[in-house]
Amino acid sequence: MKAINWAILGTGVVANEMATALTNSGKEIYAVANRTHSKAVAFAEKYGIKKIYDSIDLMFDDPMVDVIYITTPHNTHINYIRKGLENGKHILAEKSITLNSDELEEAVSLAQKNNLVLCEAMTIFHMPIYRKLREILESGALGKVNVITMNFGSFKEYDMNNRFFNKNLAGGAMLDIGVYALSFVRWFMEQKPEKFSTCVKFAPTGVDEQATILLENDSQQMATVALTLHSKQPKRGMVSCEKGYIEIMEYPRAWEARINYTEDGHTEVIKSGDNAQALRYEMEDMERAINGDDSGVFLNYTRDVMDIMTKIRREWGLTYPEEE
Repeated sequence: MKAINWAILGTGVVANEMATALTNSGKEIYAVANRTHSKAVAFAEKYGIKKIYDSIDLMFDDPMVDVIYITTPHNTHINYIRKGLENGKHILAEKSITLNSDELEEAVSLAQKNNLVLCEAMTIFHMPIYRKLREILESGALGKVNVITMNFGSFKEYDMNNRFFNKNLAGGAMLDIGVYALSFVRWFMEQKPEKFSTCVKFAPTGVDEQATILLENDSQQMATVALTLHSKQPKRGMVSCEKGYIEIMEYPRAWEARINYTEDGHTEVIKSGDNAQALRYEMEDMERAINGDDSGVFLNYTRDVMDIMTKIRREWGLTYPEEE
């Protein structure tokens, strides 16, 4: 594989995780940019990055940059994705990749037009355990997937200025944590769910604080999703099949799953991958795609999930300033 010059946009927690993954894999990070220049300087010093841009726009103009990892708030993504793709850069963008499906379809069209890789940094699509579980399901050992049950609850202080509740920063449960649950659902369903019904509780700022979602696809596979930003829940996913069920804890970066076979009652624990290496798996899939093997880039699933989230928010009447 050819050497690839990575640039990181943003310097928050997840940017630090990717920088660690890149350096631990023996790769040099070519460049960094951030809205606050001093933070970019500190980030560069920490990871031995030589190129720091005085302006974010300079990153998109630099011919030495091959791929940009975008970690800024998701309401800023489409502008950066657009500039990157228009200037010949491959893009790996944190979830949610865009605000809505219209933005994503624009980005997909640009990527296709310019023969570039566009990928969402959704851990579920890159963790080895999920590929192992798919092999087991495809073997027929568990029969058809019938029902998927998802929980994701995070207790955030009831501070309406916090980004989780801030409409100006595209806050809310759907785009922050719901994207994980729906990506899990899409991974295990044969087709995209086209039917849905929901209940929602809004925070005082107007973003979705709590929601339950019921989904069904044309194969009559169903899913339930429970989300909350103000009550702790386990990050638990359960895939119920004809001959058993799969339980996965801490599913956004899962490394193991428990399979319960109902026909004879035995239990099997499947392990694959390391949760501490989650961003390394994303980086490796991205580099393989840039080098011609896009089997690890599930943009079709990303598009399906974004379409579901967009339709649900439209039903709720929830829009962000950028959409109004």
